[in-house]
Amino acid sequence: MNEELKEYLSGIQLPDKTAMDTARLRWAHVAKPLNSLGVLEEDIIKIAGIRGSSLVSLQKRGLLILCADNGIVEEGVTQTGMEVTAVVAENMTRGNSSVCIMANRAGVDVFPVDMGVARDLVSGTRYPLINRKIAYGTKNFRKSKAMTRDEAVQAIIAGIELMGELSEKGYDLAATGEMGIGNTTTSSAVAALLLKQDPARLTGRGAGLNDAGLKQKMKVIQEAVAEYGPNCQDEIDILSAVGGFDLAGMTGVFLGGAIYRIPVLLDGFISAVAALLAERIYPGCRDFMIASHVSAEPAGHILLEELGLPPLIQAGMCLGEGTGAIAAVPLLDMAADVYGTMSSFEEIEIEAYKPVGDQS
Repeated sequence: MNEELKEYLSGIQLPDKTAMDTARLRWAHVAKPLNSLGVLEEDIIKIAGIRGSSLVSLQKRGLLILCADNGIVEEGVTQTGMEVTAVVAENMTRGNSSVCIMANRAGVDVFPVDMGVARDLVSGTRYPLINRKIAYGTKNFRKSKAMTRDEAVQAIIAGIELMGELSEKGYDLAATGEMGIGNTTTSSAVAALLLKQDPARLTGRGAGLNDAGLKQKMKVIQEAVAEYGPNCQDEIDILSAVGGFDLAGMTGVFLGGAIYRIPVLLDGFISAVAALLAERIYPGCRDFMIASHVSAEPAGHILLEELGLPPLIQAGMCLGEGTGAIAAVPLLDMAADVYGTMSSFEEIEIEAYKPVGDQS
């Protein structure tokens, strides 16, 4: 592994057990049925451990949208052309995309990041573009590896550094998003190699492929898995063979969440693949992640189960951009409010609920 990346990872420490135990005890005293907010309670406990304090604050939150193009688009695996990535990314800088509208409602700051869009972008002023361009898109992995190993590491480190910048600015929560035509193809290929499963089980229609397009997409991925799989020695090899700069950057964002102790919200399928890459690169990294929703893509459930992350939302979403992650933020806000402000059983002078099966 690259020495600079090793040095970053050496700074990761386990979540604070004392803070988590205190948060768990606080939930037990809140005047409501035990565990009745389900996954929300566990996520608040997790956040306490990540931040090292049982006083949970989610006041400052940011969405990193990593944008990049993928050379595999040349193979007819998408409904639209590569040029759409740049148009949508520029719209994001103006606040004119689905996730920007949702983020505005949820009180989340938006940071569009050019990781490897195929042309130079013109930034709007609402959410100014952050330029971390590694190259003008990846190569077509049907013809050669998508990127060099050095480029993959460079993109991962860029993602880590983005989280470092959020940490310096005092952010309490980060959400992940992406924009890149062809990135469900790269993500399906990476997932197939990580999970050692048939690509046909993991590959979906992305942004609306017809039957012929889906067949072509599966064929391209199956060929790539057969070609590159035997020679991939680690996760960075997998990423460089068939991944994308957005995936690599997001992998760094998840690693950065562990390094800088900022909880990171997964979005859907693509970010879950990046999350699994991060977990495989540094086992235990998932303890710093929160799953927002289950993607409608075929691998959505499979990846979350592999990560051991229960989702907050099941709504059949597959838009991308970070929309699922942003949809989960108000739920976490409400849970944090109950956790932080609701009266205890002692304060309202009623007997506390007992765990099921407790006969004492």
